Amino acid sequence: MSSKALSNETDRDVLDSVVGDFAGCPVPVRSDLADAHGFVLSRLRRAGTWWTGAERLAIAAESRAANICPYCAERKKALSPYTFKGEHTLAPGTAGVLPYPIIDLVHMAVTDVTRITKKAIDDLADAGLSDAHYVEALGVVVVMRSMDQTCRGLGVPLHTLPSVVDGTPTRIRPENMVEAEAYVPMVPADAFMTEDQDFTPGRGVPNVARALTLVPNAVYEWFVLSNAQYIPSAQFGHVTEGRSLSRPQIELLAGRVSALNDCFY
Repeated sequence: MSSKALSNETDRDVLDSVVGDFAGCPVPVRSDLADAHGFVLSRLRRAGTWWTGAERLAIAAESRAANICPYCAERKKALSPYTFKGEHTLAPGTAGVLPYPIIDLVHMAVTDVTRITKKAIDDLADAGLSDAHYVEALGVVVVMRSMDQTCRGLGVPLHTLPSVVDGTPTRIRPENMVEAEAYVPMVPADAFMTEDQDFTPGRGVPNVARALTLVPNAVYEWFVLSNAQYIPSAQFGHVTEGRSLSRPQIELLAGRVSALNDCFY
């Protein structure tokens, strides 16, 4: 996505805050990285497809709280997370904003993702939530963890979550979803994302992003970060171009980082 297009959807106060965070880095930080972080935070403060801006920011806050939640730490040691009883330590200001079942899944997505079951997602219906609510929440967790890990790696403060902007979720559910390998509907493996779903129309959807396609905006936000922090999506098939590392070296580092992050993909 072009920097001009990003700037059109990025709030000035949010970008200034991000730039201020990066100013303390001992090495220069590329402007496109700050632009991507500013863009995503500007989107998180607004209503999405299924959650309001206040709810999306609460999900973002809970994704951070999970890292220091004593209940999450103890539950991860249990033989089954679904037989271990307790209460999460919530982020300040989020009590009453989110239904508890989604808080529980957000914390699990951060601390114990490999043991989330399809039943846990299906059971959200008892709280009046759909699988799409879960996918959008997961998308928020993905971008927050990605930005936070980048800040930690650069040795700068985690970005302050911005104030909320009022709005109403669109509640638009894509029609071309299928039941496939994941626990939630997603686009078929041979599908292409349309122009209103992605900024690289005509390109196939990488498997790692297909699980978010029930909420196309979640894919959109993830791709913006991926383009800045990893590699532009148009170059996914040519990851060694202009790089000092070979493909095996890149895959080795990626595999090690994935293992440290408990990524089961």
